[in-house]
Amino acid sequence: MYDSHKPNPPSLQNSHMAYNKNTNKPHYHKTPFSLVIVFLSILCVSFGVIEARSPFACDPKNGLTRNLRFCKATLPIQVRVRDLIGRLTLQEKIRLLVNNAAAVPRLGIQGYEWWSEALHGVSNVGPGVKFGGAFPGATSFPQVITTAASFNESLWEAIGAVVSDEARAMYNGGTAGLTYWSPNVNILRDPRWGRGQETPGEDPILAGKYAARYVRGLQGYAKGNRLKVAACCKHYTAYDLDNWKGVDRFHFNAKVSLQDLADTYNVPFKSCVLQGRVASVMCSYNQVNGKPTCADSNLLKNTIRGSWGLSGYIVSDCDSVGVLFDNQHYTRTPEEAAAETIKAGLDLDCGPFLAVHTQGAISKGLLKEFDVNNALANTITVQMRLGMFDGEPSAQPYGHLGPRDVCTPAHQELALEAARQGIVLLQNRKSSLPLSIRRHRTVAVIGPNSDVTVTMIGNYAGIPCGYTTPLQGIGRYAKTIHQAGCAGVACNGNQQFGAAEAAARNADATVLVMGLDQSIEAEALDRVGLLLPGHQQELVSRVAKASKGPTVLVLMSGGPIDVSFAKNDPRISAIIWAGYPGQAGGTAIADVLFGTTNPGGKLPMTWYPQDYVQKVAMTNMALRADRSNGYPGRTYRFYKGPTVFSFGRGLSYTSFNHKLVQAPQEVSVTLTKFNVPINSTILRNGIKAKHTNCNKLTLGFHVDVENTGTMHGTHSLLVFSTPPSGRWSTNKQLVGFQKVHVPAGSKQRVWFGIQVCKHLSVVDNFGTRRIPMGNHKLQIGDYKHSISVQLSTRN
Repeated sequence: MYDSHKPNPPSLQNSHMAYNKNTNKPHYHKTPFSLVIVFLSILCVSFGVIEARSPFACDPKNGLTRNLRFCKATLPIQVRVRDLIGRLTLQEKIRLLVNNAAAVPRLGIQGYEWWSEALHGVSNVGPGVKFGGAFPGATSFPQVITTAASFNESLWEAIGAVVSDEARAMYNGGTAGLTYWSPNVNILRDPRWGRGQETPGEDPILAGKYAARYVRGLQGYAKGNRLKVAACCKHYTAYDLDNWKGVDRFHFNAKVSLQDLADTYNVPFKSCVLQGRVASVMCSYNQVNGKPTCADSNLLKNTIRGSWGLSGYIVSDCDSVGVLFDNQHYTRTPEEAAAETIKAGLDLDCGPFLAVHTQGAISKGLLKEFDVNNALANTITVQMRLGMFDGEPSAQPYGHLGPRDVCTPAHQELALEAARQGIVLLQNRKSSLPLSIRRHRTVAVIGPNSDVTVTMIGNYAGIPCGYTTPLQGIGRYAKTIHQAGCAGVACNGNQQFGAAEAAARNADATVLVMGLDQSIEAEALDRVGLLLPGHQQELVSRVAKASKGPTVLVLMSGGPIDVSFAKNDPRISAIIWAGYPGQAGGTAIADVLFGTTNPGGKLPMTWYPQDYVQKVAMTNMALRADRSNGYPGRTYRFYKGPTVFSFGRGLSYTSFNHKLVQAPQEVSVTLTKFNVPINSTILRNGIKAKHTNCNKLTLGFHVDVENTGTMHGTHSLLVFSTPPSGRWSTNKQLVGFQKVHVPAGSKQRVWFGIQVCKHLSVVDNFGTRRIPMGNHKLQIGDYKHSISVQLSTRN
């Protein structure tokens, strides 16, 4: 489970937000929304309002279908799938190739909507989920970029398990599906990307571990390889531009080297399939090196399903099959587009395109019914693993889940804990934080994000169980004086600045809650610059100057912000990044401010200065720096230049020391391919990882983490590796991390493993992973260690 070590904050009743059904606008009430949900659930159950979902297929009451072979749950799934496909007509098959799959009444199969979302909680962004009745909301966790900052694998899996419990409960109640097109595991390559908030950040190892653990939490694994829900890793691949200076995702051709694909862009997807055993992968809108990803057999059939062994289905991003024909003009006819995508390995179209044009593709000889059968085998197999062909949902492993299992106190506490763990303390001058309840009895709470609700949950969210805003959270600890300062994050004027300055003069401490929201960074909306919008910077500086007590800057955002002005302003005591902290974000922020929670989050992305974006076009996909043209590179692994705050930055209210207790000094790599010549070139460039036995090359390390301060703390121990100098080398690369709770004055021993082929290797220009010989430097927290990697001549 996740690391939970902090006491609950002072408890005061809070206002929460629901939605007026007539106006779809928020209104407030004083009864906690979680109690309303429990009450409604009990009421509905008591009076029989909630009825069990009727079987999707194979209803035991249907005498026409109950004895069909595909309905016999005791048979192997592949046998049942083959039997069902054999009973379908071609027209019926084609209507199953799209997200709103049609019913097949003669076989007792209902229609099904494949498109549901669960990025950080059950969401109603997709048409498969409907809130209302017994399910007015669901637990809304922090946005992914915030949760990633916890560097806590067990937390990610725990969140996934809660989200899928709630998803199954809603499915059983007839208001949701079982196929969720989440998570987004694209690399946050460029700080301007509007959807960077949805991702686990810029590092491929971090993104890969997040992907695998969240998927495992979502899918669960009952007996027989069954699924609780089916997850989907998206958007494959090299997708990280939405709409920037007239270039949009529907027309963009990402020119990517084999090296960067293998070393960075594809890593999280590979982890999804191999470690997470994900049920689905979604191909993206963009082209990669001139070919739409949804029509690229090398990416789909050869890599995802071939090399990685996906056991599941491949789905298009919504309308992307139509996009490759209508916008990218990749094929001459729509029938060719349908044929090329299905033959490339696409199994399901989010959109109507395949339902309209597949019949024509077969009639023209561009496609065979056999190809359609293969696609359906992959989708139907997943539905059978979900139990959708096993009759009564209530009799299945997760059939007991219902309204009482949504927005439970435990689920909401986990959302709060996730927000606490994801908050990052970036700066703390003279230990000005935490604030004191005794000394800071009155707090000025200022800024356009100081009393927000919807902003805290980011995008791809549903209707939360309730909200606690920063103002409300701080109000649990101190008397507050509130001034928004700006009318929204655009902050187009300074008319309200005077009132904000007056508030700061009359308070013992000032908290400025600034940053971004979905009007600044979002899907289909990339940023142009990295500065705070409008007059926000002026507001911060003026309020800090007027404040008579410590001034704390709290930032809500998905992407990084250049706040160099605040970093260098001695009047600004501390800087905190909260990301988009979810439904309980206000409580978590206040807990950190007043020291109920000792912050332990670390940045999952680099914060660049504003002039970085003037040197780098978003359309340039290269990661490595190029001195010949002044290209500075991307992400902490390759960027050579100044930063505002670096990847992995994160302070604590206590201090930690690291001591390496046990570690190897050297490792010998033995060639398993006898015909590989050993010469100076091999030694200089490194041997190919596939030419050695990687399974025997895992090194164990023991590290003591000591809390030398006076406050209990949770520490994210990050381990980096720097290979010997060479043309393919990185600055450094994350190879592992551990979350460890260490009480004040004590120490904890941590073990972590280094896989030589994965962690001490580099990728060459051809996308081949190589192990360089020589000294590799490990950075373990603040401790440094060297490992000598040598080639053994023994066979």
